[in-house]
Amino acid sequence: MKKILMVLTSVSELGDTGEKTGYNVAEAAHPWKVFKDSGHFVDFASIKGGQPPSDVVDTDDPIQVAFTQDETTRAGLYNTARVDVIDPEQYDAVYLAGGHGTMWDFPDSEGLQRLVASVYDAGGLVGAVCHGPAGLLNVELKDGFRLVQGRDVAAFTNDEEVAAGKDKVIPFFLADRLEEQGAHHVSAGVFEEKVVVDERLVTGQNPASAAGVAKEMEKLFAEVIHHEKAEEQHEAEALRAEKDAEKDAKKKAAADAGH
Repeated sequence: MKKILMVLTSVSELGDTGEKTGYNVAEAAHPWKVFKDSGHFVDFASIKGGQPPSDVVDTDDPIQVAFTQDETTRAGLYNTARVDVIDPEQYDAVYLAGGHGTMWDFPDSEGLQRLVASVYDAGGLVGAVCHGPAGLLNVELKDGFRLVQGRDVAAFTNDEEVAAGKDKVIPFFLADRLEEQGAHHVSAGVFEEKVVVDERLVTGQNPASAAGVAKEMEKLFAEVIHHEKAEEQHEAEALRAEKDAEKDAKKKAAADAGH
């Protein structure tokens, strides 16, 4: 079992428009189900802590309904921890859910930047979907390079912002800002699924890509678990060989003493 921290926005309005926003429920619910079904543990955090705002729940989507009705999830979302106080050593991965609110509070959160960098530097996974990659901006790793520098990254596209009618509201175009920080933005058509894996960084373009991001993270987890089990087996075999050698040495010493 691996521990995954899902980070959500704390922004409830789109700029000064008065229009309500929050984390995208589909982008939280579908990865949650993938992780949960694989036996992993999911914790929740947000930029400001407390109960994060959410977008509208699609009641025709049984996974969103299950997510919002699950008692453990409801308890976790009722009072999320602030990213600033999270101990990154407790998690094997961090997943950044989207929702337009992330465009305002993810990029400049030093606590989120430290968290993401720490998890990645420790060999963990980082996943993000739609507007969640806004939390990859300004993240600097211990080698001094930005996390997105030179990497293939998917995120909500400029054309999708126009199609969603948010191009005049958002503070910047996410795809453009990622490329300004050295990323290679990879995209599919408007609202089509696109998931990109670059080493231990997994990103998705839009809500349709959320489950795919989690599935690719799960594949990486499976590789890690397989490697860990192989190492454990190797260590166990080495220990057995050492003990057998000790027994053989004692038998030889006893035999020599008998002569």
